Amino acid sequence: MAVSLAEACAGNALQGGVPRLELRRINKSYPGVRALTDMSLAFRKGAVHVICGENGAGKSTLVKTINGIIQPDSGEILFDGAPVVIPDPRRARALGVSMISQELNYIPEITVQEALFLGIEPLTALHRVDWREIRKRTVELLRREGLKYDPGTRLKQLSVSDVQILEIMKAVSQDADIIIMDEPTSAISSKEVDILFEKINQLRAKGAAIIYISHRLDELFRIADDISVIRDGQHVATRAAKDFDVDTIIQLMVGRTIENVFPPRPERAFGPVKLEVRSLADEEKFADIDIQVRAGEIVGLSGLMGAGRTEVVRAIFGLDPRVSGAIRVDGAEVNIHSPQDAIDAGVVMLSEDRKRYGLVQVRSISENVGLPNLIQFIRGGYTRRKEERRLIGRICERMRVKAPTLDTTVDALSGGNQQKVMLAKWMMRDPKVMILDEPTRGIDVGAKYEIYKIIFELASEGKAILLVTSELPELLALCDRMYVMAKGRIVAEMQGPYFDQERIMKFATMGNGALELETTARTNSDLSGANPSHGGR
Repeated sequence: MAVSLAEACAGNALQGGVPRLELRRINKSYPGVRALTDMSLAFRKGAVHVICGENGAGKSTLVKTINGIIQPDSGEILFDGAPVVIPDPRRARALGVSMISQELNYIPEITVQEALFLGIEPLTALHRVDWREIRKRTVELLRREGLKYDPGTRLKQLSVSDVQILEIMKAVSQDADIIIMDEPTSAISSKEVDILFEKINQLRAKGAAIIYISHRLDELFRIADDISVIRDGQHVATRAAKDFDVDTIIQLMVGRTIENVFPPRPERAFGPVKLEVRSLADEEKFADIDIQVRAGEIVGLSGLMGAGRTEVVRAIFGLDPRVSGAIRVDGAEVNIHSPQDAIDAGVVMLSEDRKRYGLVQVRSISENVGLPNLIQFIRGGYTRRKEERRLIGRICERMRVKAPTLDTTVDALSGGNQQKVMLAKWMMRDPKVMILDEPTRGIDVGAKYEIYKIIFELASEGKAILLVTSELPELLALCDRMYVMAKGRIVAEMQGPYFDQERIMKFATMGNGALELETTARTNSDLSGANPSHGGR
């Protein structure tokens, strides 16, 4: 569905004059995949232009083309009406482009100050890196943004949320007038989202053209001036944000209507306790953690960013050390000091950072799925490749992995398909317990629906599932029971399937203070003769 530049610009609600950036009939193909077809879009100064589309629709390819990471096969890019060639990100920066990538391409071993000035290092008169100037600017930047990071802290010591905040800060501090934000809120808290949106409003007021990609459709209307929808690498529609609604966007994205965002909840009978955690604690981030998950049960771990949820599941899986507490699988205590110990005990985990901990991006689907399962196919010192390939193909088909072949490298897949590859990898081991940490982060509504169906199917087969997600609607729709965390402790346990959303947020934000308020309210109600119903821990 190619459109002319005139149609794109008209739909883009240009308010007279030449747009800051134009794409004219951009095409890009990979072996077996047409990523972009005759893509024409225009972006105006002083406006936030949101691009919507399913995973694999071409959004990331589009913005990587603007940033010089990818070279188009054909087509034209214009800045202020003049054609330009962008061979690399350095040239893009010279043209005023700054980009926050969807995948956090950071180097774990470098420090905060090195990360903020990587590629844009100030030099001394002798053309050496001016480390004194870098530290000075870093301290000023951190103070101005109200962040308390130490400039010398290595990125591997920070959370995904911390690294995302640094990426955002770096992008908006470069005085760029075209800022690309590819899923900037996927790993940050609602409070940090508010700060980001305030920064976006300031940039827009200064005349910056902002290209914004997000799968969180509810947040788009808070900042969008213009919205474009693309599907299968082609432009579908561009309108002013006021002329769209969420249902219309979803229908245009997927080419069909999605009646419900979540699949129907299947009826399940819960079995015996598969995972039991007692008095789990580390040195500073969490303490007194008690969790139970039964066979066939989906148990949520809710809380705000920084509450300690990820730290708890990392300790259960052996990624991080714990100082005390017991873990039992099928009633027997297990000594988990490493991920291999957890895997041997029947516990697997989808990490929130799939690129760093979950997948080998430059290797194929087949290699990624087979990597933790090689022992199954080794006989007499030889690997049975045909048997391995047959079983990997079967499990990938079951997990609905969409790719040209099993030899496709993982970095060529959409975020949703990468998540499915991780699920396939672990399902090959037939685990007893599955820990899912942010299983739908950075994927679109269509792919989310498929992941939800897979989660329900796994629970129906008797898997015990511990689910961590920052999206409260997911917890409400998927979980049978829920623990709420605040400040490193479990402050409430709630029974589903019908949860009190306001009560969850009260405990997440107030911790044990919410329980004290409820106790006081119940006491007052009892004294007045009322008999309120209440649940919780």
